Amino acid sequence: MRTTPATPAEADAWITVLRRYGHLHRAEPGPDGTWTVQRTPASTPRTLHHPVLALDFVTEVLRDMRRTKAQTPR
Repeated sequence: MRTTPATPAEADAWITVLRRYGHLHRAEPGPDGTWTVQRTPASTPRTLHHPVLALDFVTEVLRDMRRTKAQTPR
């Protein structure tokens, strides 16, 4: 559980890392602190207008990554 509010810098850092490691197809920062993100080339772009929305999106991506990793046979 968080005890501090999400910050724009934290959202920027997480989205940048996900993009750098290939977990996002597209991630473009907007002029007013928003992000437009797209998981795959075929997915609908989403605009994240607040750091909390960005971190919710990051959480969703991380959960999907963990679920996929757990389902991959070794």
